[in-house]
Amino acid sequence: MIVGFETRDDAGVYRISKDRALVQTVDFFTPIVDDPFQFGQISAANSLSDIYAMGGVPISSLTIVGFPRAGQDFSILESILSGGMSKMMEAHCTVVGGHSIGDEEIKFGYAVTGVIDPAKVIRNVGAQVGDVLILTKPLGTGVISTALKQDAVDDSVIQSSIRWMIQLNRDASEIAQARGVDAMTDITGFGLLGHAREMARGSHVTLEFHQAKIPVIEGALDCIKRKMIPGGLVNNKRYLEPQVEFSDSVPESTRMLLYDPQTSGGLMMACSPKVSEQILTDMRSRGIPAVGIGKVCESGRVPLRVV
Repeated sequence: MIVGFETRDDAGVYRISKDRALVQTVDFFTPIVDDPFQFGQISAANSLSDIYAMGGVPISSLTIVGFPRAGQDFSILESILSGGMSKMMEAHCTVVGGHSIGDEEIKFGYAVTGVIDPAKVIRNVGAQVGDVLILTKPLGTGVISTALKQDAVDDSVIQSSIRWMIQLNRDASEIAQARGVDAMTDITGFGLLGHAREMARGSHVTLEFHQAKIPVIEGALDCIKRKMIPGGLVNNKRYLEPQVEFSDSVPESTRMLLYDPQTSGGLMMACSPKVSEQILTDMRSRGIPAVGIGKVCESGRVPLRVV
């Protein structure tokens, strides 16, 4: 084992030869959208994301399913599986089997195995003072999904959020691997600040974010202003608030958004200013609207600052 849970990395890495290692992860959750095919797509993209966050290439996966034994239309399960398979095919990741159980609440996801050169593993630690922080997807999927459950959001906002959630992080990961970054993680259930905290602590630095540069899904801030707050956001805020320093100019809605638990969120990477310019150019050429959202600073009183 060359990467375990010591720094709360995105996946485990196990060396099997001098130049080959396995990257392993698992993730599954309950439906967050109404359409079963899209739910399957989102679950698959989310499960693959941890492999991409380590700089790895997914090669195989095992399906995890919880589905009611009675009272449900099994065509729903078929659509979920089809949606997941479509994303696995896009990722060139073979579904080799899986396991299902009877469950009152639908659950779906995958255990995914990838491969990587042990010398090229990208971890969530190693950020250097002076590095630029880059984010590849906008924030807001958590609050939008909560608003959807309450039937309190426009369909255009929902569809925008879904488009981001089903987008694979493959291209962004390939660019980061090719150009060389100092640290990388994907932004999922702990929100931007939660995953940033792990990078800051493990790298012994402070991460500074510029609120005006952080991309946001249209409609997400409105959901927060209308109190569409997921439980995960509340938990993240309770845990992280003492470790974050906000400038007075940061609105309350933006502060809340930075705690928002993301599903299949983007990659956040730390790299030198020169490399960041190359990465941003490469990403835009592939249609990825990545942006620089902050910088890495000397370790300060708290691991995170938002200005």
